[in-house]
Amino acid sequence: MLIVTSNKIPGHRIDAVFGEVMGLTVRSRDLGSQMIAGFRSLGGGELPEMTKALYESRQEVMARMVSEAQQRGANAIVAMRFDTSEMGGNWTEVCAYGTAVFAIPLAEGEPGATGQSIYLTSAAAKQSEQPTQPTTEASTRP
Repeated sequence: MLIVTSNKIPGHRIDAVFGEVMGLTVRSRDLGSQMIAGFRSLGGGELPEMTKALYESRQEVMARMVSEAQQRGANAIVAMRFDTSEMGGNWTEVCAYGTAVFAIPLAEGEPGATGQSIYLTSAAAKQSEQPTQPTTEASTRP
C-alpha cells in the first residue's frame, strides 16, 4: 500500500476515490512508565518509555487504516495525517487518517510519468509477458 502525505502521487493517476479511512486507538499510560518518565523529564532529554508507546500506537493505527483502505479496494492512501490528543489526563488518543484511492502508475511517454512509475509499469509488463508453465498430472508426480 502506497501512503503519501501529499494530495497527489507523482507519476500516478488517481482512478478512483473510496473516501476517508482511519485507524484509531486510545491508550492509557502505564503508571510505572509514567513515573519513570516523570523522573527522567526533570533532567531533560528523550523519554524512551513514552517514545516507544507513541511509536507502537502509530504503527497500530497505520495498520488499521491500511486494512480499512484494502477492504474498500484501494491500493494507496493520499493526504495521510496523524492526530494525537490527550483524553482525561491518563489516556492518549492516536489517529491516522487519509483518503483511500486507486492509483495507476503512468508509463513511459505519458505526461507526468516519473522514473518510479516507468519502472513499475515496465516491471508489470515484463511479469505479464513471462510464460506460465501448465501443470499436468505427470509434472506433479514425484
